[in-house]
Amino acid sequence: MRGEMEMTEDVVIVGAGIAGLATAVALKRAGVRALVLERSQGLRSTGAAISLFPNAWLALDALGVSHKLTRIYDPLFKAYVTNASTGDVQQVLFPAGHEPRAVHRKALLEALAEELPADSIRFSSKLAAIESQEKGGGASIAVVHLEDGTIIKSKVLIGCDGLHSIVAHWLGLAEPVHSGRSAVRGLAIFPQGYGFKQEAQQFVDEGKRAGFVPLNDREFYWFLTCKEENMTRDPEQIQRQVLEKHTESFPSVYLDVVRHADLSTITWAPLMFRHPCGIIFGNLNKGNITVAGDAMHPMTPDLGQGGGLALEDAVVLGRHIGNSVIKNGGLVVPGDMAKAINDYVKERRWRAVGLVIGSYLSGWVQQGGSKWWVKFLRDRVFYKYVFGWVGRLVHYDCGELPAVSSGKED
Repeated sequence: MRGEMEMTEDVVIVGAGIAGLATAVALKRAGVRALVLERSQGLRSTGAAISLFPNAWLALDALGVSHKLTRIYDPLFKAYVTNASTGDVQQVLFPAGHEPRAVHRKALLEALAEELPADSIRFSSKLAAIESQEKGGGASIAVVHLEDGTIIKSKVLIGCDGLHSIVAHWLGLAEPVHSGRSAVRGLAIFPQGYGFKQEAQQFVDEGKRAGFVPLNDREFYWFLTCKEENMTRDPEQIQRQVLEKHTESFPSVYLDVVRHADLSTITWAPLMFRHPCGIIFGNLNKGNITVAGDAMHPMTPDLGQGGGLALEDAVVLGRHIGNSVIKNGGLVVPGDMAKAINDYVKERRWRAVGLVIGSYLSGWVQQGGSKWWVKFLRDRVFYKYVFGWVGRLVHYDCGELPAVSSGKED
């Protein structure tokens, strides 16, 4: 155990996931140094891969890292949705120039981390307690206590610590709730290649939905969502359950993808979300302390917006804090940080609510059920009419970061 040590920082970010690293990059672009605290020993890669839609790429453009990924990952031009019971197939076209891309989660994290100074991320840093200390004149500082005895005083504290966020709990936000569904995810590897086009495949049946997306000519990201609430944590057993219990009605092409799964990438988890009322009426900030990403708005994955919304958060937060710093001559002034963070929350609250609701309803309709009217909604209404409208939610531009001198950014 390390001895007790006290540090002072302008900004502390808890969590080195997508939201945390992207926020640190946004602040660096705005001329503000941030210290990122990560409880793990290295960058987390849970989730294997992630789909990024136009809003996410606009955010990555603002962060200056999109080019690292677009040169590796090709866009998806269309998707096919197959009803496993009837064999009906529906085609979904993605607008030219606005196609989504599936990327390895670790590649995204590394692309962000490479933008930060080597000492920006402090690994194996486990949060023990948080307190807020008044400094007079309406200003306050956040005090973070780590399990190793380290005390860090910060003018701003941003919780990007995921689903069960300690910072969100300190703010008084209600715990995320279970959607009633669970998901299995993994990567499939075909060493000799498979020959698929850059197209997403999805299969729906009563109470379950599955699919796969190519990452390159050898790797595929695959998933299954179902109403199963408990599943073994052993990857080999999860794979067996998927093949023997949940996908007997699905096409052989999907089963072949699951059989080629890299067992080290297979995960199972219940699908959780924060109730919209908790986002509307909850305390998303207190003084100079706030949350971003899944710590603010965990949602089901049915619109593929968890990562995209986190990237948007980072840019918006970086803009508001950066503008305050520019106004104050390059200084992080505690008295002004509360207003900057409050403006960030105002901008993000309703955007988050809309996508949490949209994701939940999208999953409910797509997963369907035995009732005829639910199937009708899914097969004859949702994919033909509503899916395009929902898709427009992802054509969102979170804006740019304030321009600062290159010296400030280093």
